[in-house]
Amino acid sequence: MTYVVTEACINCKHTDCVGECPVDAFHEGPNFLVINPDLCIDCGACVPACPVEAIYAEPDVPAGMEKYVALNAELSNDWPGISRTHEPLPDADHWAGVKDKFAELQRHP
Repeated sequence: MTYVVTEACINCKHTDCVGECPVDAFHEGPNFLVINPDLCIDCGACVPACPVEAIYAEPDVPAGMEKYVALNAELSNDWPGISRTHEPLPDADHWAGVKDKFAELQRHP
């Protein structure tokens, strides 16, 4: 089992979760974070740290968000690792309540 970052993170990119990860399993893209499933040790420390409730254990990923399991695996191979927290994106508060944000995901800078 691994943990998965889902849609709520898009255009928010809070990094509180990164600060809780003991194995540096997070990777950072332009407007989204992902978890490398090969590095994740299934500790769950990141889940309560996420202020937008974007992180789920793989078996608990909400219906309709299953594509994020593969997306985390794919993008963690393309994006650099992140091991330190920083400020969220400037419009994070606005985007936190927006639904259906998949089209907003930026794969490249």
